[in-house]
Amino acid sequence: MPYLEHEKVDEKTRARLETLLEKSYFPYWKKKRAFDLFFATLILLFFLPLMLLITLVIWLEDPKASPFYKQIRVGRHGKEFYMYKFRTMKPGSDKIRDALKEQNEMDGPVFKMKDDPRITRVGKFLRKVSLDELMQFFNVLAGDMTLVGPRPPLPGEVEAYTDYQRLRLLVTPGITCTWQIHKNRNDVPFEEWVEMDLEYIQNRSFFGDILIMLKTPIAMLSFTGR
Repeated sequence: MPYLEHEKVDEKTRARLETLLEKSYFPYWKKKRAFDLFFATLILLFFLPLMLLITLVIWLEDPKASPFYKQIRVGRHGKEFYMYKFRTMKPGSDKIRDALKEQNEMDGPVFKMKDDPRITRVGKFLRKVSLDELMQFFNVLAGDMTLVGPRPPLPGEVEAYTDYQRLRLLVTPGITCTWQIHKNRNDVPFEEWVEMDLEYIQNRSFFGDILIMLKTPIAMLSFTGR
């Protein structure tokens, strides 16, 4: 695996990696991919009117900028891909992220802040209910993402990962995950977030994925997204 050199990792990482790889998940992956294609298509068709409305509202707020946004993320085994979202930030926001680092409210390499000045008025609402992520169902159809799995990190975040934290790149990233449905997810320390992802990877099952998906709308309606 190019994202992790097995012979050079520490004992803790090697032991956890062997545990994560000790059983075959091939039958699970076949069912998971089939369900991904079916459900993502269903969601996109069902929410198409809402997605068109969101596109219009974002465009009306700022007609000079695209309603859509693509960003390089890191997927399975360290492979980079473009992740799609509805634009929730002002144009050029990526360039001023470094200037806001001191106001980061998350530990570890992840960046989040409650009152991020880069977020638009429409974007703030979309993030609260996670509607900005509807575009990621196109990533699911393309195979870069799955419905349930660890959230895809930025390349800069992965550069700051320890070998142990890179284990979360073992599987295809997802739209929702155990962290996403956590009651106070924005207050979860990054180390705990990683452990939640690794526990999911180790114990993943088709039924477990369905359970996480059923809990996701409840998490969306809690308005805790940032």
